[in-house]
Amino acid sequence: METEDESYRYEENPQYRLNTSDAISYLELADKINKNDKIQLVMLQHEFGFFTEAKNGLMLFLQKLEKDIIITFHTVLPKPDRELKEKVKEISSFVKSIIVMTGISADILTNDYDIPSHKIKMIPHGTHLLPFIDKTSLKSKYGFKDKKVLSTFGLLGSGKNIETTLEALPEIISQNPDVMFLIIGKTHPGIIKYEGEKYRDFLQDTVKRLHLEKHTYFINQYLPLDELLDYLQLTNIYLFTSKDRNQAVSGTFSYAISCGCPIVSTPIPHALEVLNEDLGIIIDFEAPKQLAAAVNTLLKNETAQEKLRSNSLEKMAPTAWENSSISHALLFQQYSKDKMTLHYTFPIINLSHIKNMTTDFGMIQFSKINKPDINSGYTLDDNARAMIVACRHYELSKDESDLDLISTYLKLIKFCQQPDGSFLNYINQDKEFVQQNFETNLEDSNGRAIWALGYLLSIKTILPPQFSNEAESIIENSLSSIENIHSTRAMAFIIKGLHYQNSENNIPLLKKLANRLVKMYQHEKHRDWHWFESYLTYGNSVLPEALLCAWITTKDEMYKQIANESFKFLLSKIFIKGGIKVISNKGWLQKETMKSPESIGGEQPIDVAYTILALSTFYKVFKDEKYLQMMTNAFSWFLGKNHLHQIIYNPATGGCYDGLEEKNVNLNQGAESTVSYLMARLCFPK
Repeated sequence: METEDESYRYEENPQYRLNTSDAISYLELADKINKNDKIQLVMLQHEFGFFTEAKNGLMLFLQKLEKDIIITFHTVLPKPDRELKEKVKEISSFVKSIIVMTGISADILTNDYDIPSHKIKMIPHGTHLLPFIDKTSLKSKYGFKDKKVLSTFGLLGSGKNIETTLEALPEIISQNPDVMFLIIGKTHPGIIKYEGEKYRDFLQDTVKRLHLEKHTYFINQYLPLDELLDYLQLTNIYLFTSKDRNQAVSGTFSYAISCGCPIVSTPIPHALEVLNEDLGIIIDFEAPKQLAAAVNTLLKNETAQEKLRSNSLEKMAPTAWENSSISHALLFQQYSKDKMTLHYTFPIINLSHIKNMTTDFGMIQFSKINKPDINSGYTLDDNARAMIVACRHYELSKDESDLDLISTYLKLIKFCQQPDGSFLNYINQDKEFVQQNFETNLEDSNGRAIWALGYLLSIKTILPPQFSNEAESIIENSLSSIENIHSTRAMAFIIKGLHYQNSENNIPLLKKLANRLVKMYQHEKHRDWHWFESYLTYGNSVLPEALLCAWITTKDEMYKQIANESFKFLLSKIFIKGGIKVISNKGWLQKETMKSPESIGGEQPIDVAYTILALSTFYKVFKDEKYLQMMTNAFSWFLGKNHLHQIIYNPATGGCYDGLEEKNVNLNQGAESTVSYLMARLCFPK
């Protein structure tokens, strides 16, 4: 999009160009789009200033265009005069749907412009996912060590009213002499064209007048995105002082909140909708005294700042560009003439977060957002699963760093083994076993340890021999305790481990445990109930998968038959309309009722992962393409194919969120969720 006076050079030659100064250019563009049979839908980003040079150019374009149109209004002005109202209504008459970025904008369109609400879709301004970095290290990197940083950014113009902050700074400095105010961004090119650097000169004169030279820093450049996001992350408080009372939405405001910045803002509609006492502070327009008081209140309370940061991240998580793209795609789907299918692109395999969570002792249990919480200690469960991930990844990549991970997790498993061969599960940050080990049934944890050790042994030909020797020794020492395990899932994990170990000596034990599962199945089986228990709870897929593993090892057809029957039954309960909805931890599915409570949320990554692992095993055995398709559909749950249409995997950190709730995603990226995601992702080698 260009004008008579401004044209640009592009890295890739664009297929279409629009000269917004020339009405004929609008007609020519519409004609070219009409002739392109590959184009079904046209998405138009609308800002009133874009289309004013050629009178009626936009209307000519809309009238001539024969494709369906969706338009995004970046600005929605309240209380329009008659001419503006008619113009917006006319634009609306040509489009299938109008996207706005705030609920307030949607209300204005309905109430002030008489646009029917069914035509309006609210999709918030997109924001960037970030691998959150410590403020202290970022401040050192950019030369602001030991400073309390205030910032604002965006194209400079008098509407930003930055002088409000400058007038407030003397009062802020009196209580916080180490404060630094960053003014980031070049002057708006449209303003440069008409008045040059008049506004920047005014701000710099104000800095001199108030003797603020040591406390202000102008960054007069277009910063690369990663650098801009660094500046926002090192910011203690972000200041938004616009005096435009009708500013419907601000991208700079959205970016700042998504970076976890506590915000002090004037009451533009966007701020009124998003901010509350848990996210920031709203002040009046052009009120330097209020701004100074708000900033000083926050700067003296680091706990409050941290709470605002956490709340901001949770509030803005749904607005990640990945989620925004899904929302747009679903809207396009509604108006597609052909049946449009939404495909999710698989992220590259990334072990960054698992490495971030791993110390020289093991993988830490929990995280706060993506920061490891060492106070949560370690568990055998997590480290056993993490070892499987490291082994699988080494199979694919032969990455030498995987060997360090395998070694670490293997040592922790050995650390957990007791003299009688059984394992304890819970370890505190001081590497001590805690009381919880003696108050909790640890059979499942013991089973997972055997699964992990067996998997390591299945690839022993490509591993250093000391790894397999250690794993063999640990398994052999555990055999006497294994026989006494009767937990359904624990037996299933052990069967998988013994299957992978592939030791003739342990086949009788594998059969003994498999036969126990068979008896449980035969006891509970009913005409409409093909399961091992009288309920479906967590980790269900491991049960039929274990029996299929038992069949692979023994060729006993009974194991194969029950594996098939039970897995078919389970899949019928968790695959709905092509997507997966695992049994919620908010309500199990009971045999008596044959259906689970109508609960939404409580879906855990581990259940999705176990389902994908089982589907992968069934596909390898039966070569039925339906299992491969189900694997893809199930994995798409991590990428947004769920009831919230939000990502569960964070590609910026390599971590996986801890769960899908009714109205939100749990943003913590703990060990269980992350290794579960990676186990699932590694089922797809490419």
